[in-house]
Amino acid sequence: MHFTQADHEYMALAIELAKQGQYTTTPNPNVGCVLVKNEKIIGQGFHIQAGGPHAEVHALREAQGKTQGATAYVTLEPCSHYGRTPPCAKGLIDAGVKKVICAMVDPNPQVAGNGIKMLEQAGIETAYGLLEHEARALNKGFLKKMETGKPYVIAKLAASLDGKTALQNGQSKWITGPIARQDVQSFRAQSCAVLSGADTVLVDDAKLNVRASEFKDFELVDNLAQLRQPIRVIIDTQNRLHPNLSLFSQESKIIILRTKLDKQHQWPHFVEQVCLPEFKGKLDLHAAIEYLATQNINQVWLEAGATLCGAMHEQKLIDEYIIYMAPKIIGEGGRGLFKSSVLTEMAQIPEFKITECVQVGTDIRISATTK
Repeated sequence: MHFTQADHEYMALAIELAKQGQYTTTPNPNVGCVLVKNEKIIGQGFHIQAGGPHAEVHALREAQGKTQGATAYVTLEPCSHYGRTPPCAKGLIDAGVKKVICAMVDPNPQVAGNGIKMLEQAGIETAYGLLEHEARALNKGFLKKMETGKPYVIAKLAASLDGKTALQNGQSKWITGPIARQDVQSFRAQSCAVLSGADTVLVDDAKLNVRASEFKDFELVDNLAQLRQPIRVIIDTQNRLHPNLSLFSQESKIIILRTKLDKQHQWPHFVEQVCLPEFKGKLDLHAAIEYLATQNINQVWLEAGATLCGAMHEQKLIDEYIIYMAPKIIGEGGRGLFKSSVLTEMAQIPEFKITECVQVGTDIRISATTK
């Protein structure tokens, strides 16, 4: 199907609407919908929260029954099954729309083209593929989980211009500026889980939560006091964590991954210990990622030290790298980004594709994926 300039503009609006749910929809996808009739927008909406009305429902409600003969622009194929809400495809059929344009087909096996099929069987014209690249970027975690069964892992790294993360003595606060640290809060808030290691928690006494005081997207969250906290997942194979750490001062779910249960401490009710198998004397990281997938976790924000990041990197468990580069030089003796095997051939060096490079305050944020 040939898409017009107007089609592009309406779908671009639907994508912007979908972004408004990025801190609240997990584990559901971010979806936006725009209803157009006689070249005028009559309704629009986005999915706000899992279990609540989908984007199409919000748009239909705003249209107030004026949808006969309208065109719907949706960033993801309308659902065709009964879950916690009725099928959106049926809602569009009942509303009398004449055309539905989707940015992409939903890879969820419960949908996977069935929504489009349901619409077509009702005599509604359909098309998909409009701004699909932009639509996929909305839901990296949801899509990877549906397509592979595993969550999308993003590694957050911060370094000086010469690639150092800390002084030789371990001091690292603060390499980057306050605007970059606010930026990190937004990425944490978008993620289902924050993954780290015991070293990071112990050395920094880190909370690894989303801090309302540093959260910048105020307009996208109605009540900062109720800001959804990602699950904090800590790998602690030597059972060094203890309940007096700042990590446990905020009541939100924490999963401690171990190879042997800690029976020494009395843990708060929101803390769960999970034992996983070993691999070469350490916790099996592949098993860890597979376990997180079973916990309805689509997107993982890896915020850890050089040892864990290096191991995840070597085992090809990272999908995307977000590196904050500060305009500083630490010099010889500073600690590097990764601890990993020493390479001996240039051909062994993995190449990456830089997908974004933007200035964030005084720092540069580089996003890269494996080729």
